[in-house]
Amino acid sequence: MDFGNCSDTTQGIFPLKITPMAGQMGHRSGTALMPESWRQLILCTLTIFKKTKNMNNIIKHLLALLIVASTTCLLHAQTQYSIKYGDNKEAGNYKKINGINLYYEIYGTGQPLIFLHGSGGSIRGASGRIEYFKKYFKVIAIDSRAHGKSIDTTTKQLTYVQMANDIKVLLDSLNIDSAFVQGQSDGAILGLLLAINYPDKIAKLATYGANIFPGKAAIVEEIDDLILDTLKVTKNFTTKRLYSLLAYQPDITEKDLQKIKCPVLIMSGDRDAIKLEHSIKIFYNIPNSNFFVMPGATHYGTVEKPELFNMVLSDFLNRPFSKVSTADLITRKH
Repeated sequence: MDFGNCSDTTQGIFPLKITPMAGQMGHRSGTALMPESWRQLILCTLTIFKKTKNMNNIIKHLLALLIVASTTCLLHAQTQYSIKYGDNKEAGNYKKINGINLYYEIYGTGQPLIFLHGSGGSIRGASGRIEYFKKYFKVIAIDSRAHGKSIDTTTKQLTYVQMANDIKVLLDSLNIDSAFVQGQSDGAILGLLLAINYPDKIAKLATYGANIFPGKAAIVEEIDDLILDTLKVTKNFTTKRLYSLLAYQPDITEKDLQKIKCPVLIMSGDRDAIKLEHSIKIFYNIPNSNFFVMPGATHYGTVEKPELFNMVLSDFLNRPFSKVSTADLITRKH
């Protein structure tokens, strides 16, 4: 799940695109940004109000607008980059894959590290991570099917299984046998599916804000309600396509998780859109996993605390995996 396409803040829960205001060009530090989907949310709110006269629904949708606004504020602290990540002709390429043209960018050399964005997001959302990790890895950032600069003229319903297969086929085409993968939100779901269905492709996997099934058992109630309410009233094809993905998928079982063999780092904000107990369930069911809860962080933790995120991810990728417990140390089993 994700919140949009807003520079390095593509980390949220809904597919809302945040772009520069009219007259403002490019991606700059401190540039005033606003979500072009605010109007859509407002219209959905008014439609729901007209149909139901339910003030609770109005409050939920206004809350969503406040979330977008708070996310936008994060942009004022963003570093200015000399490279326009997500729209860089020198690093960008297309591959014809599974009936679409999948867009990706490559930076750096060494062990491949794949960045996967969330719903409604794009490569742009990983700008800060690309800037940092390209110094140590061969970074491959990908725009998923129906996202960013990837060209998808199909009209069928999106599925995470198909989107994960797109990534696998791309890696095959690039002659990448095994890679590190870091996925944010929906990208984290894709990472889990890659590790389940194509285990040889994933050397290590780091997820932030993943869920293995939809609904209120996994997602904070207000957010799940907003997804469902929006689906009831929207007539926009893209919105319906993306929100349906959030509302009805994925379908990953605990037995599926138990098939994962590669080391996995499960990450979550302590005030994430994904319930903490759900993230713990994922952690408990992956045999070789570590768990990190970012303090004072939301679903946007990779942006809110980039230095901490980069440090934790670097430690996981560079050190040998360990799951030694306190009991192991005390009983000297290790």
